Amino acid sequence: MAAIFLVEDDHRIRSLLVQGLAERGHSVRASGQAVPALGEIVDWAPDVVVLDLGLPDLDGADLLRMLRAVSAVPVVVATARDDEAEIVRLLDAGADDYVLKPYSVDHIEARIRAVLRRTGAAAPAPVVEVGALRIDTVGRQASVDGRVLDLSRKEFDLLAFLARRPGEVVTKRELLAEVWRQPYGGADKTVDVHLSWLRRKLGETAAEPRFLHTVRGVGVRLGDPAR
Repeated sequence: MAAIFLVEDDHRIRSLLVQGLAERGHSVRASGQAVPALGEIVDWAPDVVVLDLGLPDLDGADLLRMLRAVSAVPVVVATARDDEAEIVRLLDAGADDYVLKPYSVDHIEARIRAVLRRTGAAAPAPVVEVGALRIDTVGRQASVDGRVLDLSRKEFDLLAFLARRPGEVVTKRELLAEVWRQPYGGADKTVDVHLSWLRRKLGETAAEPRFLHTVRGVGVRLGDPAR
């Protein structure tokens, strides 16, 4: 799992990448314009940025230079431009890798893994353990006390997202945005229902929580019951 920020103006490509990378367990945010993207990248501090060059408000090469002035985040340039001199110029300007369109989600994910290995910004561990709860984000399997849980795709995504931030209270609006890819202000009921199903499979209730603790008026926290 890695935190990935996509800067891509083509709505179809952007949607496919967000969906494909999120389905592979990554936390993904995206923007179709350079200026808003710069602020979001600085605020969020992702593990890696995938940057298109043909942006409507600013050329991607200019965004790369602006980004390098304020951040060392690894950047994978993804574009249809195949001029060798351009590639050299961008790598010299601070890009960590360069991939030509069209490309598959598997291809861009492999490039991201390679960049993270080279830069030492290793992606989070593929297996997360919170007390007796074990989550294998690669095999997409979770277990409690050695008992494998029968989770739906969204139940697993919800659990895995909370497990990446153990002990931290996460708001329902953030869960809607990150797990369901819905804009802030969506229906909290979706989160409540999935939390209820997840609690049942974890062998707990809201009144007697073991792992999932509700903080009234704020959100939910995944914690080790032994602590």
